[in-house]
Amino acid sequence: MDVKTVFLNCELKGEIYMEQPKEFVAPDQEIKVCKLVKSLCGLKQTPKQWHEKFDSIMKSNGFKINECDKCVYIKGTTKDYVIVCIYVDDMLIMGSIHDLIMNTKTMLKKNFDMKDMELSDVILGIKISRTSDGIVLSQSHYVESILRKFNAFDSLSAKTCRSKSTLGREKGEPVSQFGICK
Repeated sequence: MDVKTVFLNCELKGEIYMEQPKEFVAPDQEIKVCKLVKSLCGLKQTPKQWHEKFDSIMKSNGFKINECDKCVYIKGTTKDYVIVCIYVDDMLIMGSIHDLIMNTKTMLKKNFDMKDMELSDVILGIKISRTSDGIVLSQSHYVESILRKFNAFDSLSAKTCRSKSTLGREKGEPVSQFGICK
């Protein structure tokens, strides 16, 4: 799903003023500034305020935040669950039961102006393929586009190892993201 005009969903905290846009300066009022009533894309605080609002809505609807990745929300049990991964205004929603996914989409549409992109095939440069064995994630199309861009697509190939790994639950302790990038 995609949130339309994502940063307009944020409520401003405090008073924020900006210079009049050059194309829209009011005649004989050039020294005046604009008081913002909604958040804009270029404001430094907008992404944080958007995430706070999204986080609040998700938690109030029974979702828990993943402590290892603050952009992943989970709701349900080990058997029946729905997971929402968010990257700014793009969301990937997956779950064990179709009804849980649809209920989540309905909840999000009630709170935000959303566009349902239906079944995902690519997100953040990662191609998603569904097979009878499960889900395959690949960036081969991304690599191919880079090779074509730099006229290296027809270069000699090199053998690489292939792995057919099954991802399991991490058994280690979660590591806090806070303080890592100091």
